[in-house]
Order: sequence, then structure tokens, then C-alpha cells
Amino acid sequence: MSVQGDAIDWDDEYANAAHIPGAAEYPPRWSAAASAFRARATGETGLSYGLHPRQRFDLFLPEGDPRGVVVFVHGGYWLRFDRSVWSHLAAGPVARGWAVAMPSYRLAPEVGIADITADIAQAVPRIAARLPEGPLVLTGHSAGGHLVARMLCDDVPLPASVLARLARVVPISPLSDLRPLMKTQMNAAFRLDEAGARAESPVCRTPRPGVPVTVWVGGAERPAFLDQARWLQAAWPGLRLHVEADRHHFDVIEGLERADSRLTEDLVGGLAE
Repeated sequence: MSVQGDAIDWDDEYANAAHIPGAAEYPPRWSAAASAFRARATGETGLSYGLHPRQRFDLFLPEGDPRGVVVFVHGGYWLRFDRSVWSHLAAGPVARGWAVAMPSYRLAPEVGIADITADIAQAVPRIAARLPEGPLVLTGHSAGGHLVARMLCDDVPLPASVLARLARVVPISPLSDLRPLMKTQMNAAFRLDEAGARAESPVCRTPRPGVPVTVWVGGAERPAFLDQARWLQAAWPGLRLHVEADRHHFDVIEGLERADSRLTEDLVGGLAE
């Protein structure tokens, strides 16, 4: 834990790039890999789920009929990035016969985190309607991990037809308790108060029963992110936690590029196979 005098430095606690060697190289590497994947992939891009220009999703399809659909929600602290940076992370599930949808969403400070949650709650039914057969699996990284965990909370109004297909949720390095973020400079964009932070924190919400949840987090991540994963495990009975040794916040997602990785197995293994 970082301390300035007698106070915790909350900005440093939640600063990932400052503690990852070569951090600046990752976003351009992701973008290049994503572009290369789109060039060879089958599917459609820029499909609409709302009126805002960012309310769009890309859809990648396997050979033959999909076994089901994975929805991957990107991270970036609800402040940055879009779906185009992460296309390559569809490779593992697609190779296993799954369709993969990747939505963008509106960003802070244009909207608040509750509005971003509402965007994903709007996107998921639209994606499910596009692919009406097979199980539905939700995964996301960092802020995206928060958003997919929120989809399982009983205050999010997903249609019954979507909930009936929801087979698994796999948040990766999720933010599960937003209250510490009130102490960071990022809160100037989030505009969270105590009530808003509690309302958007999965640890303060009741998950719908019967849907298996596995949280992934890197063993070399910031202590704050290990705490966030453990807090969700403590708050949601039955949640399974996997700590991947030596992985940090930027490379813990790389398993999604491979069909044979443990992360891809935890995502789709044993479903519709």
C-alpha cells in the first residue's frame, strides 16, 4: 500500500501503468493485434444497440453455427478505449466455436457510471437477440469486469429471456467496490458520492442465484486489485477466485487469445460442448 505521510495515496493504489514495465507499449500492441484479427475474422462491426455513436458492438463468428455467445466488455476505468482495441481477445472463444460480441459504451465524464451500466444492460439483450440460440457468457476486464458483474446484480433489469440463457460470468480484474475510487483524482470525472458508489458496487448488491461466477486476477497486480477481487469473493457466496501467478493488470487478459488457455476454458469450457 502506498502511503504519503500518514495517508494512503489512493491514486497510486489504483495506478496500473506506473507499476508495469513497458506499460506504454501495451495499447499500441493491443490495437495492432486487434486490427490484424479483424482483417481475418468473420463477422460484422459497428452494430447498433442505441442512438449514441459509442453504443455499438462488433460481432465475431466461428465456422459453422455458434455454440453460444460470449460478451466481452472492455476496461479503461470507464474513461477511455473502445471495442476496436480488443478484437483479438475474441480469438480463443471463436476457435472453440463461440460467437463473441464486443460493445463500446459511453464514457465518463460525459455520463456517470450508472449510465454506463445502463448501456451494457441495453447492449446485452440486443446481442442476445442477434444470436438467439445457445448459452450466454459475460466477461470483461477491469471496469469491464465491474460492468459484467453488475449485469448479475438483481437491480439490473435484464429480460427474463436473457437471464434464462445466462450460463456464466467471468469478471477479470474487476472493480467490485467503487467507494475507494471516491478518494482518487479520477472521481472528478466519475462524480461519485457515497450513495452512488454503493449503488454501483457489486459488493453491495445481491447477485441473482444460479449463475456460476469466476473472478480472474493477476498475482502481480496492484494490491488494490487483489483486494477488489477478494472483496467480491467475500460478498458473493459460491464465487470462485483464480489468481494467475506472475500476471499483471495488462497481461492477465492474454489467455483469451488462445483456445487452449485456462482462461478460455473457464469462460466456455463444458458449455454446449
